[in-house]
Amino acid sequence: MSDNTWSRHPVSQPLPDTDVQLFLCFAADEILRSETIYDQVRARFPHAQIALCSTSGEIYHDTVQDDSLVGLAVAFRETTIQTASVNMREFGSSYEAAQALVRQLPTEGLTYLLILSDGSLVNGSELAQGLNVATDNLLITGGLAGDAANFKSTLLGLNTQPATGNIIAIGFYGDKLIVRHGSEGGWDTFGLEKEVTHSESNILHEIDHQNALDLYIKYLGSDADDLPASALLFPLSVLVPGAEQPIVRTILSVDTERKTMTFAGDVPVGSKVRFMKANFDRLTSAASTAARQLSDQLHHHPHFSLLISCVGRKLVLGPHIDEEVEAVSRTLGSNVPLIGFYANGELSPFPDGGACQLHNQTMTITSFYELP
Repeated sequence: MSDNTWSRHPVSQPLPDTDVQLFLCFAADEILRSETIYDQVRARFPHAQIALCSTSGEIYHDTVQDDSLVGLAVAFRETTIQTASVNMREFGSSYEAAQALVRQLPTEGLTYLLILSDGSLVNGSELAQGLNVATDNLLITGGLAGDAANFKSTLLGLNTQPATGNIIAIGFYGDKLIVRHGSEGGWDTFGLEKEVTHSESNILHEIDHQNALDLYIKYLGSDADDLPASALLFPLSVLVPGAEQPIVRTILSVDTERKTMTFAGDVPVGSKVRFMKANFDRLTSAASTAARQLSDQLHHHPHFSLLISCVGRKLVLGPHIDEEVEAVSRTLGSNVPLIGFYANGELSPFPDGGACQLHNQTMTITSFYELP
């Protein structure tokens, strides 16, 4: 929807508005702040479960838009959907919020869980841990809402007007639905490996017994003048103790008085870290790789694919950002509808499987196909 006018992409299939089971809506923060936005969507899709999520850019098939509203209207033949939501402000931790969220959903027949979460108040790695424990490592993908690159507040709403702090779970039930996922980064590491020596959850104090913010500013050079926004261009590769694969962590905020950095997920003491920087060509190539990861698992073209990519990638690619989603479209096939958004964090297992993890700076793709 743009300028209050709805349009349907040519690759999508016709579907009566009254038959829609689920409507996923991704939009700019300013649009979702309209007091009438939920009522507008509800009027169009009277019987649907409606999830609204603010973004740092909207993915509409093979293009990336700003200041728009994009949506996916879905109706399955045999797959059913149950939804739930909680607000982060009602819980002591993101882990507790995740478990309370899952408890609202029936467990029998649950085959896949889509999570859309607040992107400013929620600790994404705690959220993933809570979800994994509560669902016994069910397949879970999703993302943390965005607000351009402001990192101030995000908005989500489930069958209601969007608000800050919300976390939404959408459960898919039945044995006819095939869901596959892929995730890839494409960033280059540089500098020597260092160790986290002082941190509290997702707040980093020291690396190699040196103040982490001072060290980070030293590595950024002149780019440090634009913190915290410039931190999106220089994330950390974090190998958590006991883990086999590193994860990427992006800075959400900087406290210049305490000289700390707050990340989208945990950076535990003892983690091995390396600084990272963007490689333009590898970012686009990584998006294609993520698509190939899941296309290799599929015997049919997906009915649709959900793309959640990181706002940091959008800042790096700039006016070439469409190339990332175009690469996905070429790999999956131009007839596969694509929808999604740029996020403050991505939720997905690693490409080779396992439990759900919080990722930053990745292109994460989830594809859906319902057996006849």
